[in-house]
Amino acid sequence: MGSYNYYKMFGYFNRKFEMKDNGPPSDVIQAFSAYTGDASQMSADQLLRFLVEFQGEVGSTLSMAQDLMHQVLQRRNHLNKYTRNDLSLDDFYYFLFQDDLNPPISLQVHHDMTAPLQHYFIYTGHNSYLTGNQLSSDCSEIPIINALERGVRGIELDLWPNSAKDKVHVLHGRTLTTPVRLDKCFQSIRQYAFVKSPYPVIVTLEDHLTPSLREMVAEMAIQIFGELLYYPEPGVFDALPSPDALKHQIVLSTKPPKEYLDSIKPAKESLEIKDEAEIDQGDDEDEADEDEDVNKTQMKPSRYKRLIAIHAEKPKYGLMKTILAENDKVKRVSLSEQELAKGAELYGTDIVRFTQKNLVRVYPKGTRVTSSNFEPLTGWMVGAQMVAFNMQGYGTSLWLMHGMFRGNGGCGYVKKPEILMKKAPHEVFDPRASLPEKKTLKVKLYLGDGWRLDFSHTHFDAYSPPDFYTKIYIVGAPADFAKTRTKIIEDDWSPSWDEEFVFPLKVPELALLRIEVREYDISDRDDFGGQTCLPVSELRPGIRAVPLYDKKGGKYRSVKLLMRFQFE
Repeated sequence: MGSYNYYKMFGYFNRKFEMKDNGPPSDVIQAFSAYTGDASQMSADQLLRFLVEFQGEVGSTLSMAQDLMHQVLQRRNHLNKYTRNDLSLDDFYYFLFQDDLNPPISLQVHHDMTAPLQHYFIYTGHNSYLTGNQLSSDCSEIPIINALERGVRGIELDLWPNSAKDKVHVLHGRTLTTPVRLDKCFQSIRQYAFVKSPYPVIVTLEDHLTPSLREMVAEMAIQIFGELLYYPEPGVFDALPSPDALKHQIVLSTKPPKEYLDSIKPAKESLEIKDEAEIDQGDDEDEADEDEDVNKTQMKPSRYKRLIAIHAEKPKYGLMKTILAENDKVKRVSLSEQELAKGAELYGTDIVRFTQKNLVRVYPKGTRVTSSNFEPLTGWMVGAQMVAFNMQGYGTSLWLMHGMFRGNGGCGYVKKPEILMKKAPHEVFDPRASLPEKKTLKVKLYLGDGWRLDFSHTHFDAYSPPDFYTKIYIVGAPADFAKTRTKIIEDDWSPSWDEEFVFPLKVPELALLRIEVREYDISDRDDFGGQTCLPVSELRPGIRAVPLYDKKGGKYRSVKLLMRFQFE
């Protein structure tokens, strides 16, 4: 047997799965010493000074510091009672590495929630009932439940008549997707709407129904949602309530139906498909066959119409005419990702101005049949509130969506930055303009840990500990985009990089920090080791514990990074 093959068979096999303990980084030791002096223990007063001065938590109090100390000592001693009232260096290091005690962003709602709905980015789903691809997957209430449990506040349901036109099905029309009953979807929304967040759930209805079926939907909504259903004030459409005013309310949004016989479109016109790409247009909210049962409603205003709190429309006469039209009524305009990208390129400031009063919903293009997603920053840059995503379409784009809505305590509403709300002609934000640098973000990555607890010891490499490195990105305005990476730390379950990166930012208000850990593989594709995405505007300065997530956005139990954030 050749020496190479011998080494390959036995050399790698004999490598040890060593579990190293590198101890606290030097910056942690220096911070501890700076606040304790020559003492070996940190008092509650000293911990408070550290929180205020080093971590920038100016609102901290002595009782808060004492509570943190209590939780650290209780966890480390596994006892309800303990005799010490101070922290050792190891206790202090333990505290810094607890993401619930020392998170990178605030875990509480802290934005002003009293502005009108259109002043917020809203966590929004597309075709919320689909379990997989856009053409043949099952329709179910389960994806709706999953989305609400994650904090999604915008749910989309496509409403179609069954073959007998006596029941309402939820499915992706003109495809092979199997339907789910509307009542099951409504019941799931009622049960799970406010599990994650108390702020309003907007149910977007893509309506392809007859008038009698719309009345059935109205009755179903009233019966199932009950006191949770929001009833708009009659005749008032020039403003929308605030998220705070709509707490624990379910809000319906769709295109108002035609009420008069002479305004009803022929079925052929309303159901016409211009090309195959429109199969997933997602917001083609036209009426379906409005046959002889329209006579049953005649001129009587329907309950269905009175339940529509946010009126929707499509820019049928061109986006420019729609956004420049003088109109006192607040509306929701639906755009495909292509329409949005083209519009943002040609007249971004006009769209920004339009979204200061109206809602814009952006949905994936029809060719995304695998339920992939697009770059969400394109929509957010021009103030589009409802960037609608396939929540089952896992990948980098969805990670950015998750990251944006980790902000503001994960409540599903993120207040738009002031740059998008300025109305003076010369002050309206122009995403295409060359802007000056506003601030600099310094990111220091100390180390990572927890993989040995959340992964099997042979997950990354059968014969040795993993070789981790980290990729760090800034995603936001095109001028702010940046990417970098650390060195590879070989054979270490607790890699220590101790590297700092500097990112100059022109639009920090809309920037996201994306982090991805990989395990280097010389002969194959590098293995995934975790990811996270965080709003730069929400980052808390100081040394922080940063939890990592799997490819689907689920939080690992143990895997996290120790990092420091500084703004200049």
